[in-house]
Amino acid sequence: MSSGLAVKGVGDGLLMHVPEGPWDEVLASLLQTVDDGGEFFRGARVALQLDDRELGAADLGHLRDQLAGREVNLWAVLGTSQPTRSAAADLGLALELGRPSAQAREADEPIDTELPGEHAALVHRTLRSGNHIHYAGHVVVVGDVNPGAEIIAGGDVIVWGRLRGVVHAGAGGNEEAVVCALDLAPTQLRIAGQIAVSPERRGAAQPEMARLKDGQLVAEKWIDEHRRKAD
Repeated sequence: MSSGLAVKGVGDGLLMHVPEGPWDEVLASLLQTVDDGGEFFRGARVALQLDDRELGAADLGHLRDQLAGREVNLWAVLGTSQPTRSAAADLGLALELGRPSAQAREADEPIDTELPGEHAALVHRTLRSGNHIHYAGHVVVVGDVNPGAEIIAGGDVIVWGRLRGVVHAGAGGNEEAVVCALDLAPTQLRIAGQIAVSPERRGAAQPEMARLKDGQLVAEKWIDEHRRKAD
């Protein structure tokens, strides 16, 4: 492990101070530290102190994906390099401790906490083969659902990415449940008691919504369905 890699608690997360040295070596050391830490890091929110190290969006995005695969959430990047700060901001990462990213900032007006809503589980990472999510409410995934992964939800399933695994919405018999994805091509799809296997794709991927219509599973353009309901 490269010397100088320090970890300390900050608020409800961890701050990792990245030492000097070639980025490939530092990255390997950082990931090894997470692997060695086991349960200590699993589920943690991590901020990186990079000082004046210059990294691009590809480097930070790769690191975020590597950490997500270890169930660690990279939420902030601290440093003085403007290119690094710009890349972090483009990825929606916070640039200071205790402050949300530009994409996550709330409006100045207070939010009415009495607004009606339903329970949902938010998963902010890619689900890989062998990952399983069972939840009584809705499930929202910000990332891909790879082949071999499975989602079973009592309500809707929304995937802001590619859906390639097995998905079952309305598992308790809710025939109003829907499955939406930016790229809808599940290995197997179920809504309530209806089941289907995705046909071979023809043409480019597009956002789609699957739902029950007259007792049959159908897929429609997601944006068109959204506009139809809004009109």
